[in-house]
Amino acid sequence: MSHGNDSSPSQNEGLICDSDSGRTHLRPDWHHNALRLALALVLILQMKVLFAAPAVIRPGAVWLDDKGVEIQAHGGGVILWHGTYWWFGENRGKSLSPDKRYVTCYSSQDLVHWKYHGQVVALTDPDHIGPQWVLERPKVFPNGRTGKFVMYAHLDDGDYRLAKVAVLVSDRIDGQYHYVRSFRPLNKESRDIGQFIDDDGSAYLVFESRPTESFIIGKLSDDYLNVETLMSILHCQLEGDAVVHYKGLYYAMGSHLSGWDPNPDLYATSPSLSGPWSEFKDVAPPETKTYGSQSAMLLKVTGSKGSTVIFMGDFWNPSALWDSRYLWMPLEIGDGKLRLPAPHDWTIDMATGESALTK
Repeated sequence: MSHGNDSSPSQNEGLICDSDSGRTHLRPDWHHNALRLALALVLILQMKVLFAAPAVIRPGAVWLDDKGVEIQAHGGGVILWHGTYWWFGENRGKSLSPDKRYVTCYSSQDLVHWKYHGQVVALTDPDHIGPQWVLERPKVFPNGRTGKFVMYAHLDDGDYRLAKVAVLVSDRIDGQYHYVRSFRPLNKESRDIGQFIDDDGSAYLVFESRPTESFIIGKLSDDYLNVETLMSILHCQLEGDAVVHYKGLYYAMGSHLSGWDPNPDLYATSPSLSGPWSEFKDVAPPETKTYGSQSAMLLKVTGSKGSTVIFMGDFWNPSALWDSRYLWMPLEIGDGKLRLPAPHDWTIDMATGESALTK
């Protein structure tokens, strides 16, 4: 016989009778729930350890975004805006329409974990250029005066004779960028382009002008829709152009012209963007050919204890451009000298601005 206060197990344990409906329901399995809770706590602790650990940047590895997809941001540019780093670059994916050219956008707090924001450019031939038209090396400039985000990119035909820049504009940093116009900056041919935003916020386009065999730096207009002022002409024919300002000196960097094949990058220095500039010197041992990469940008990360200047380059893979990888390395820089170390895993502390190679 069963008594009301009998706590011994019965065949009906784990069942609940609903007095309103007369239906019988399974009682929650507390043992399984406890196990699930324990596993969830372990996962949370593992995630805390993961995100507390220094972010490791692995040059040449496959870099995945937050969706587990290989990052497509080739020939790109990285900017800091409202405490977040934004990366724009060419999408060379295999499944894209051959009639359009694409630019992808990502964001990150640590330069390792990247959130995918989609295709911010999916552009058909804007000027009836022809079937092999080119849109390369996108760079975005946030304009504090107008509230707009202005993208510059190299626009060309298949033979690289058009030699213009395209200008596209968006109301949001990760919104759709709409084509505005194309032109030759300062009335000069322009192919590979770079961007530079100085410590005072002034914005510059850096571009290669082939007929004059020169590396040109031009200041943007107040609305960023034009290249208004010539700052410098460096008489050395270089592409993959980049500039950074570090401890009172400007460092300009670029690569020789050798198509998709790597070559030795060079750099020069000046106390002013208007010059005079030093002679160009090797970034790395010439025989390494910049360790198989080509420069795309120089990014300065500043924290409470100093700054790290990062060489950002591409390992181009012309037979499979979608699988081109990235070489990001902290530069040894200062007192007019600059050296790119051999590729190695490394970390950066975003708060202090300090970087270190992993052991």
